[in-house]
Amino acid sequence: MFGLEVGGIFGLLILIADIWAIVKIFQSHASTGSKVLWIVIILLLPIIGLILWYLMGPK
Repeated sequence: MFGLEVGGIFGLLILIADIWAIVKIFQSHASTGSKVLWIVIILLLPIIGLILWYLMGPK
């Protein structure tokens, strides 16, 4: 039972972090193509995409 609860909480935290990253991407001054690429990466690979965006994304 605890595994399901922890997984659900972890999934919710990842979802919140992904939404935060997408909002930050929209607010950035990067080109439209770059924004679209980062959003697609985050949507397709939620955890890896978030980490990549944090390390290499538009500042």
